[in-house]
Amino acid sequence: MLRLYLLGGEDIKDRGSKEVNGHAFSDAGGSPLVVVFPWTSREKVREDAYRRLMVDYFKELGARGVRFVEPSLPYPDMVKLVEQSDLIYLPGGDPKVLIERMRNTGASHLLANYEKVIVGNSAGAVALCAEYVLLSGDSDTFSISSGLGLVDLGVAVHYDPYMDAQLESLSTSRNIFAIPEGGAVVVSRCSISLIGPVAVFQEGRKV
Repeated sequence: MLRLYLLGGEDIKDRGSKEVNGHAFSDAGGSPLVVVFPWTSREKVREDAYRRLMVDYFKELGARGVRFVEPSLPYPDMVKLVEQSDLIYLPGGDPKVLIERMRNTGASHLLANYEKVIVGNSAGAVALCAEYVLLSGDSDTFSISSGLGLVDLGVAVHYDPYMDAQLESLSTSRNIFAIPEGGAVVVSRCSISLIGPVAVFQEGRKV
């Protein structure tokens, strides 16, 4: 059964969501084959360093293997790798880059039909949702952008109470789950559970 872990943000060097990730790995059988879509940055050097950190971290959590999907991988090979996996991981970075690549390669279709465990960290979390709150690059204002829509949720990551006024304004026409670093929203077919001090905004107020 599909189970999604939406993480509010984690610096994997600090292992700030190790307990949450441990639950996800347990749901995926305890020693999962992890398949990572490292498509959240256009900076190759930064991405390579991040890959090494992920391999060390996931093996520490019990992964029996970690595989990375290259954007240039032929679609049939991508299908095979996803089918072999027990857990898919979408890392932090730039959500727009991730969403664009997911749509252009057909990977979004693979995720939509996946029935195991998916972990999204920050950019990876918002990409999985129908909508997400995005901080404008040149100001302190927030706007709503569209994700891949695997789950019909609106989310904000790296949540801090200073964001409350704008999240209240944005929530007049939608519910928003605001997830702090170290926290998570866990979604299955029939339930939603919260880990850590996740705030929920609806009808223009924090509830």
